[in-house]
Amino acid sequence: MKSPVHILRRLWQRTAERARVARFERSVRHLHGPVAPDIREHEVLAIVLVRNGSYYLDEFLAYYRALGVKHFAFIDNGSTDDTIARIMAEPDTILDQSPLPLAEYEDLIRAHPAQRYGRNRWCLYIDMDEMFDFEGRKQIGINGLTRYLEAQGATAMVAQMLEMFPKAPLNAVSNYSYAHALDAFSYFDISTLRRFAYHSPEIEFSDLLRNNTVSDDRIQFMFGGVRGKVFGENCCLTKHPLIFNGEGVTPAPHPHLSMGVVCGDVTGVIKHYKFAGDAIARDAASLLSGDLAHGEDAARAAVLSDQPDVSLFSLDARRWNRVDLLIRAGFLVGSARFSAFIKEYEA
Repeated sequence: MKSPVHILRRLWQRTAERARVARFERSVRHLHGPVAPDIREHEVLAIVLVRNGSYYLDEFLAYYRALGVKHFAFIDNGSTDDTIARIMAEPDTILDQSPLPLAEYEDLIRAHPAQRYGRNRWCLYIDMDEMFDFEGRKQIGINGLTRYLEAQGATAMVAQMLEMFPKAPLNAVSNYSYAHALDAFSYFDISTLRRFAYHSPEIEFSDLLRNNTVSDDRIQFMFGGVRGKVFGENCCLTKHPLIFNGEGVTPAPHPHLSMGVVCGDVTGVIKHYKFAGDAIARDAASLLSGDLAHGEDAARAAVLSDQPDVSLFSLDARRWNRVDLLIRAGFLVGSARFSAFIKEYEA
C-alpha cells in the first residue's frame, strides 16, 4: 500500500504539471500561416524550434524544399533579429511563438507544432543548423522515404548526428555566411564514439525508450564524437527526427526522441553545422541567458576561452563524400530491402 506521503507527492506533481501545461498554452501566439494546413498523405511537416535563425534561413529552406518538404511549422522562442519577419514572408510556413524558457518548457515547445498541425501526419524534427540526409535522398526524396517506412510498418526513422567542421581553426571561419560554411565545413571525425544498445539501461533517458521498438538490433545510441574529444561534451548523437504522429505516439518529450514509435530498419544522418557563424558569441549569449539545462555551452566556452584558435580537424578527420560510405563505416545502418526499394522507385 502506498504511503500518504507518496500519494500527496504524486498529487502535487500532477497539479504542478497541469499548471505548467496551462501556462505554456496561454503563452503561445499564432503569428502566421494556416491553422489547418493541407498536408497530404506521405507529405511531411518540418517542425523547427528557432531563435535568431535568420543566418540559416535561405539555405535551410532551399535544402528542405529540394528534399520535398512542402510545409514548415516554426515555433519561435524569443528571436530578436529579423527571423520572424523573414519567416512570415515565406508562403509555405506556419509560425507560432512562445517566450517561455527552454530549460523548463522545451518538451512542450517542441511537441506543440506536431500536436497542433501534424496529427496523423509525418513530422520531421530538424534544427536550422542541421541537414538531414539518407541513402537515396536524391532519387526518392522525403516522400519516397515515408512510403518505404509505411510499407514496413515503421513510424520513425533514427538518425545519427555528424558534426561537420572546416580544416581551419574555428575563429578563422566565424564570419562565413551559412552558404560558405556549408561548403567549407566538409570534414567529420567518428574516431571517438561510445555506443550503446538501443534499450541499454546505461542510457540516461532509457525509460523514455522502453515502449519504442527497433527493426534491426544494429541500430544503436551513440555519444561523444568530435565535440566530446575536443570540448569534453557528453553529446548524444542519436535522434529520431522523422516520426509519424499517430495514435500512441508522444512527440518530442526529449530533444532526441519520441515515444511509442516503431523505428525503421535503416538510419539516416544529420549533418550538424554547430560551429557555422560566430559560435563563440552564441555560446556566450546562451550562458548569459541561463536558458539551457545542460552544461555543453559552458564546456565549449571554457575551451574556446583558453584556446581561441582551437580546431576540430586532426589526422582522424575524414572528408565528406556520401551517405553510403557511412554505412560501410558502421556509423549508419543500411538494408538490402531499402536499397532495392530505391532502385525500384527510380525505375
